[in-house]
Amino acid sequence: MLTTEWGQALDPNHILPEYPRPQMAREQFTNLNGPWDYAITGSDDCPEHWDGTILVPFSPEAPLSGVSRDVGPEDRLWYRRTLDEAPRAGQRLLLHFGAVDQMATVFLNGQELGSHIGGYTPFSFDLTPFLREAENILTVRVRDRSDTCELSRGKQKTKRGGIWYTRQSGIWQTVWTEWVPEIYISALKIVLDYDASQVVLTVCSAQSTICYVHFDGGTYGCRTNTPLHLSLPQFTPWSPENPKLYDFTVTLGEDTVSSYFAMRKVEMKPDSQGIPRLFLNGRPYFQTGVLDQGYWPDGLYTAPSDEALICDIETMKSLGFNLLRKHIKVEPLRFYYHCDRFGMLVWQDMPSGGGKYRPLTISAPLITGRHRDDHNYRVFARRDERARKHYRMELREIVEHLGNSPSIILWVPFNEGWGQFEAREITELLRQLDPTRLIDHASGWHDQGVSDVKSLHVYFKPYRFRPDDKGSRAVVLSEFGGYTLVLPGHCWNKKAFGYKKLSDPEALLAAFETLYEEQIRPAVSQGLCAAVYTQLSDVEDECNGLMTYDRRIVKLPAEALRAINDRLRAELEP
Repeated sequence: MLTTEWGQALDPNHILPEYPRPQMAREQFTNLNGPWDYAITGSDDCPEHWDGTILVPFSPEAPLSGVSRDVGPEDRLWYRRTLDEAPRAGQRLLLHFGAVDQMATVFLNGQELGSHIGGYTPFSFDLTPFLREAENILTVRVRDRSDTCELSRGKQKTKRGGIWYTRQSGIWQTVWTEWVPEIYISALKIVLDYDASQVVLTVCSAQSTICYVHFDGGTYGCRTNTPLHLSLPQFTPWSPENPKLYDFTVTLGEDTVSSYFAMRKVEMKPDSQGIPRLFLNGRPYFQTGVLDQGYWPDGLYTAPSDEALICDIETMKSLGFNLLRKHIKVEPLRFYYHCDRFGMLVWQDMPSGGGKYRPLTISAPLITGRHRDDHNYRVFARRDERARKHYRMELREIVEHLGNSPSIILWVPFNEGWGQFEAREITELLRQLDPTRLIDHASGWHDQGVSDVKSLHVYFKPYRFRPDDKGSRAVVLSEFGGYTLVLPGHCWNKKAFGYKKLSDPEALLAAFETLYEEQIRPAVSQGLCAAVYTQLSDVEDECNGLMTYDRRIVKLPAEALRAINDRLRAELEP
């Protein structure tokens, strides 16, 4: 089994112990990660016998779960554990799930609390009405249809291989409980108004009441569910070079949460020469990054520790990159927190869904140059109206869930036509949900001519810059490269997938330097605004990462990559 150093050192009694929600943190909470009973059955009836113990929040397919069993599309995956809690006068006990793949129903003491559909967004339940003085039994039933239905599943596939990865099921992010008073803070909404030198905070609660925001030595009273405008006349802009965060706390009666924000502005507009550019804090800013799949050989979707998440971000920073494209996956909030505090821009993809992958539909623009209208649900394998409706709902949930993170600067609703539909309308929906960020509506191809960028994927031919045919969008190279170097002893299996195979690190460095110096850097002055190399690490068959899948080796010297990235950014510096 291929392992990371963090998976190898895993303490089953202290799995991901950090508070999982950094922008709305309470001091007291109970982390429920660790051993749970589990069973895999064929019906919705609670099992009489349990199969063994699983380490939450690792999926049963992940080696770190201690189970290493596949959960099929028709199976039910069950979890059970006791809660060492009893009713408290004047308080409520909330149960939080970071994410469960794909359909979850939760019970306490045999009473159904509710259900949630979607493997990438959090959900919570109030346990208080069902708590008893004696032992409390928490049970979760999960069903994961994966690619046998049109719901979002990212790059998971029942038959993995190549660019498709091992499917995983069930609880894959932290589970925790926390006590709150009867009236408590349910959410925070943070909107940056860079031009007005202010931040707009909304403290959400079940009823309108007075709360207090403590910031920069001052206390500001306001009503919940009503925007509070905080002025910052001399703020420090957030950027990858200077990731300044501003801390604040909110009190509502006996409830207190801590949070933070940052001041930054992203936009697409013409530069002084009339070339459409991506701007950060009022100046053109070249974004050089990598595709980040967020997979781990021992944890699959789940990083084995907080330090593992940090390693990916810090390593890419050390190589001179300022951008991660989080590809077809939503990470736990702590990932974005680390991007916020270390200074790493994030393009956030929506996890893809839809019906069966259609190679002819997906690859047609590469052969014909034609981009099909994505209202044709049959061609794009999006016939299921309920799944299309759920996509829109899930999109709303993800934007709301991640919207406070300053590192996220661009949304990517569709990639290479996978389950794409109504991208024009989806772009308008995104603009309504979040007018402060940029949008790449169709990364790769099946361009519908909208959003802020003309987004290209180039692997099998040299890249030559061409401006947007409509003349109004910034041009980004949202995937390219994918050069393969196999390092024996650090591979997931004997297969190797990539777009150009190199024999040793020296050959890889030479090819990488040639690619950037002859194709990418000349394009920057012509109008290229961002370049996203494939990819951060190897993933299963894919051996085209800058790091091995186990994160134990960086394949190229840091000083050489920093120099390449420094020269790229210098092309836009005044």
